[in-house]
Amino acid sequence: MSRSKFAPLGFDCPYQNACPHLEWISTSWVWSQYQRSNKSYHEHLEMNDLLDGHLDAALKRIRVLEKELAELRAKYQALHQKQFKANRKKEIRKEEPSGPKKRGAPVGHPGWFRPKPTQEDRTVHVSAPEQCPYCHSTRLTPIQETWEHLQEDIVLVSQPRVTRYRHAQVFCHECRRPVVRAADDEILQAPIGPVTKATAMYLRYEIGIPYRKVAEIFKVLFGLSVVPASLVGFDQKGVKRGKEIYEDLREKLRASPVVHADETSWRNDGLGHYVWYGGNDHLAFFHIDRHR
Repeated sequence: MSRSKFAPLGFDCPYQNACPHLEWISTSWVWSQYQRSNKSYHEHLEMNDLLDGHLDAALKRIRVLEKELAELRAKYQALHQKQFKANRKKEIRKEEPSGPKKRGAPVGHPGWFRPKPTQEDRTVHVSAPEQCPYCHSTRLTPIQETWEHLQEDIVLVSQPRVTRYRHAQVFCHECRRPVVRAADDEILQAPIGPVTKATAMYLRYEIGIPYRKVAEIFKVLFGLSVVPASLVGFDQKGVKRGKEIYEDLREKLRASPVVHADETSWRNDGLGHYVWYGGNDHLAFFHIDRHR
């Protein structure tokens, strides 16, 4: 007699909670896990179908973009080639000169002329010549009409101007010493004036001239003798006086809604540093630091 595949009605298996064929695992737990895995399996199938649809759409979009990119590259290359002539030697016609091309602007190119000054600082009356400057003839007849010529030039003072400042003093009871007030164009306790110091800093940092060359310019053009060490001292004092402005720029930059930043390497006293820039259309702030 064959064995029945189904348990009798009302049969209660004594190994329901610990089946020896399932490594003594509960059969109820195994059945619940099977049902849950079946549900998860169908969910994964649906997710795979959804991702496959997204992948197909992305691949189609990539093919369209690649085609557009190839067309744009072809158009760009054609446009780029139109701007330059082909690197081929042209046949020289018999009527064209075989010599070198004439230098200068192309034919029809508008010329550039210096604009005339809007103001005149002085007028110099020049007497008529007694001898022709071209043929050196002395047969000259005066003409009633005059010829005017405007010329711009810089004014150099060959010697520095030395100013003696006589200060009225007052005694400060808090400091317990006499004090004075600086004039508008004076730096107290400084033998060199503010114009010279500002010019030295401009030549050094805006134009990029070394300290020794700046000292040579002062000596030759203005007759003022300074040493490069004094120019370095000008910079150090300028840094101290501009510290408040520097900190004010830092705080304004921090409060700005948009700030662009950049950094690059920088040598300071022979050591590697980094100079940081932060700014926008209205502010520019630089900071030199040993570390990044």
